[in-house]
Amino acid sequence: MSSKEKPTLGGTRIKTRKRNIAAPLDPAAFSDAVVQIYLDNAGDLELVAKSIESTDLNFSRYGDIFFEVVFIGRRTQPGTVKPDEGERHPYSVIDCEPKREAILPSVVYIQKILRRRPSLIKNLENVTRRFLQSLELFEENERKKLAIFTALAFSQKLSGLPPETVFQPLLKDNLVAKGIVLTFVTDFFKEYLVENSLEDLISILRRGKMEDNLLDFLPPVRRTAESFAEHFTKEGLTDLVEYHSKKMFEVKLKEIKTVLTSKVTEESSVDEVIETVKQLVKDAKLPEIEVVRVVWDGLMDAVQWSGKNQQQNANSVLRQVKAWAPLLNTVCSSGKLELELMYKVQMQCYEDAKLMKVFPEVVRSLYDLDVLAEDTILHWFRKGTNTKGRQTFVKSLEPFVNWLEEAEEEE
Repeated sequence: MSSKEKPTLGGTRIKTRKRNIAAPLDPAAFSDAVVQIYLDNAGDLELVAKSIESTDLNFSRYGDIFFEVVFIGRRTQPGTVKPDEGERHPYSVIDCEPKREAILPSVVYIQKILRRRPSLIKNLENVTRRFLQSLELFEENERKKLAIFTALAFSQKLSGLPPETVFQPLLKDNLVAKGIVLTFVTDFFKEYLVENSLEDLISILRRGKMEDNLLDFLPPVRRTAESFAEHFTKEGLTDLVEYHSKKMFEVKLKEIKTVLTSKVTEESSVDEVIETVKQLVKDAKLPEIEVVRVVWDGLMDAVQWSGKNQQQNANSVLRQVKAWAPLLNTVCSSGKLELELMYKVQMQCYEDAKLMKVFPEVVRSLYDLDVLAEDTILHWFRKGTNTKGRQTFVKSLEPFVNWLEEAEEEE
């Protein structure tokens, strides 16, 4: 055994790993501090913003509470929108008069805060979503203030409020059923349109995925196009009513076209498709001329096109026309509607280069199948008003027209 003295650790400093020590949560103290800033500056939002900028409060941890103080005057009690115990300031959004001039300064103030502290954008989104989902907990007058604030926020392009944050939370069944949502969006629409166009509003609705679903804002028992028109006409939003009527019209046309194309592709019977189209048209209350257009489009969408092979494409169109002539005959119940069908054929052949040469064959086929009358064809040939490719199509149809005229003279 060695008699050499073993080394010891005496006098040696051992480094210890530093651990992150979490500061205790104290949301009440944070809320009190922000409230005091408002009180110290007597609600002057310009001065409040400067104080907020210079303070060392922990906004990264208490960002949601900050916006609760902005909207309500103090942090809210858990699970509600009511202020927690303690002093609150009287300069919040819900303390304002329900007028744009009273609420606009708060929007401008928040914009300044977000420019200096962009990390708070997500907190604004969180609080806004939570408040909108809890609209029934606010008084009617307070809901109106929130609607005006939201409209002004979009009008001023306030950061942190994407449209889906506003519109999607509103679609809670209980809020919609009570009519709370309809009242809120009505106030929102009216305020937003004061300084913005209908196109701007539609753009917001589109981004919020509500452009095609405006009826969802109405209670289920009133969810009809007629109720929508009645309500918003009464509120003075006639441009919105006209837009919605047009949009609903387009949606119905698209639905009929989709159903028709699907049934044709599935090779459903002609009689079944005719009855389906009749029922859809009856339910949608569509003008006859639009029915002709959508039926032709639906049939053409179901054609299996063959790249650049013009002859195969021509044959495909002619087969489709022959197979579905009874349907075309059903919707073309007058000379005016037959003429509209000719215009649709003309546009199809004009817009699709591979079909330019098939126009006279389609017209001849429709004549042979008793879909187009001789008078209709002659009227189009002599007085047709659609100029798209007309000169080319007239020339290509001339031999057939001459044959018709000669046959007429012989009779």
